[in-house]
Amino acid sequence: MERELWILLYGMATRLDKEWGHWKYSTADIVVVYFWSVLHDRSMCWGVEKLNWPEDLCPKCLPSQATLSRRMRRDEARQLMTAIEAAWLGLVGVCMNLIRMIDGKPLARQRRQQGCGCYLRTRCGRDAERLQVLRGVGHGPLAWALAPMNTSEKTMARQLIPSLPGGGYLLGDPEYDCNALYDLAHAANHQLLAPKRQKQHGLGHRPQSPYRLRSIDLMKTKFGKRLYRFRRQIERDFGNLTSFGGGLTCLPAWVRRFPRVRNWLNAKLLVNAARWFHNHPEVNALA
Repeated sequence: MERELWILLYGMATRLDKEWGHWKYSTADIVVVYFWSVLHDRSMCWGVEKLNWPEDLCPKCLPSQATLSRRMRRDEARQLMTAIEAAWLGLVGVCMNLIRMIDGKPLARQRRQQGCGCYLRTRCGRDAERLQVLRGVGHGPLAWALAPMNTSEKTMARQLIPSLPGGGYLLGDPEYDCNALYDLAHAANHQLLAPKRQKQHGLGHRPQSPYRLRSIDLMKTKFGKRLYRFRRQIERDFGNLTSFGGGLTCLPAWVRRFPRVRNWLNAKLLVNAARWFHNHPEVNALA
């Protein structure tokens, strides 16, 4: 499976990489080597070794570990991975969906146990990161953000909601039951639908957003209850993201500091998208 997914990622990267510049390796050459490492849950040192490549897939010239690490910190690598995300979103017509979902996922780190060579998963404390995803009914997220674990989901949602395309409904859990988020969703032509955080209490004496009041009324109707069932999809998507070889699990020991975590996470999301297109060849044929 790793071979087929890498071929899909290689094709998109080489097609969308337009600028070469004065570098010995193009941005696509750098990114596809990084994809190979991420697909196998290995470090960049592993990916630049020719012995770890099959003969028919190995590039003619592999960059050094220092070159790969330095180039992956540049904006061109991140922009190319973002362009691949945008191209695949356009293929499946995600922007035509009326239902969007938002949720967060903690990313635990690995630590080495003293006196032992094995790695153990740490608790999701301040040394971990949180992935916040805004997605529709499709193969991948419409937008995503990464922040330390002690960052509130509401704070991250304030960054993502303004990027909502089109119009429709945004489904969230009770954590997003906040007047400011309802107003932000309305400004993005969406109605946020979330259960009340405190079901046994009233609305208090403070002014309430009219869009929060509308959400409360909708949740009492059959239409609102059936609509909110679609939010289960994002939980299944998080499960699918971690349920295959090369998927997103806890952060490896060599993925530290924000730039490396961001690149690792971005690559894992693209691997998951490539897996979706591999299972839907009729859509991939449109590329």
